[in-house]
Amino acid sequence: MRVTRVRARKYLSAVALLVVAVVTLAGCGSSEPRSVLQDAKAGHLIIGTKFDQPGLGLREPDKTMTGFDVEVAEYIAKYLGVPPGGITWKEAPSSQRETLIKNGEVDYIVGTYSITDSRKKVVDFAGPYYIAGQGLLVRADDNSITGPESLEQPGKKLCSVAGSTPAQKIKKAFPKVQPQQFDSYSSCVEALHRGKVDALTTDDIILAGYAAQYPGEFKLVGKPFTVEKYGVGLAKGDTAGRNKINDAIEQMISSGAWHAALEKTMGKSGYPLPPPPTVDRY
Repeated sequence: MRVTRVRARKYLSAVALLVVAVVTLAGCGSSEPRSVLQDAKAGHLIIGTKFDQPGLGLREPDKTMTGFDVEVAEYIAKYLGVPPGGITWKEAPSSQRETLIKNGEVDYIVGTYSITDSRKKVVDFAGPYYIAGQGLLVRADDNSITGPESLEQPGKKLCSVAGSTPAQKIKKAFPKVQPQQFDSYSSCVEALHRGKVDALTTDDIILAGYAAQYPGEFKLVGKPFTVEKYGVGLAKGDTAGRNKINDAIEQMISSGAWHAALEKTMGKSGYPLPPPPTVDRY
């Protein structure tokens, strides 16, 4: 009886130690930033993007991904040796992007991710691969809003997404505006459609995608009033990965694939397609 009990205690102790070890290892694995080149060498990449931005990053009903950001992300992956079948897509809402990168939940993010000095303190950026400007989307029959100044009229409500650069900039530039921050642009579009808000602000190319998705219901007004440089976000200090992604973006531009992808995804929106940017190897 004594031998059996001793063995039982030893067995339970061993199991307890094993559980602690597994939990500890799992915790470490979930909080370490990923290495783009190591994962690419293994034949698999986890890429973050938006799932609700038509023309840029949209998850279709059949679960395929479409849009310009998706085209850029896939071109980069192919340049690194990873085919589309080796990509796992992960939704990357604006407010969660830095966390997703720092916690190792994605290898890189291509999702209308504006390069800013404050963000560069937390993550690294390759690119820019596109330059946009902040604009306004209103209902097609609303002629009372012609630009951001119009939103300072009493009672006007503006929708944007929490954690996005447009939300931060509009509050600073136009303090009288009543901002309504939602968790996604699609929620803002729904609020605009229902008359809960009077305008939606974000980058003009994003707004053009929504206007194209709902023809005759919305329109863009005014001129772009900021400059937004879209970059590919990746782990801070992953210089080798950043350099390779920059190489991929430059090849995409020089080969004509960049313009072809933009024409394919945004050409029917009526949005004037801009020239490609120059990569900034900071």
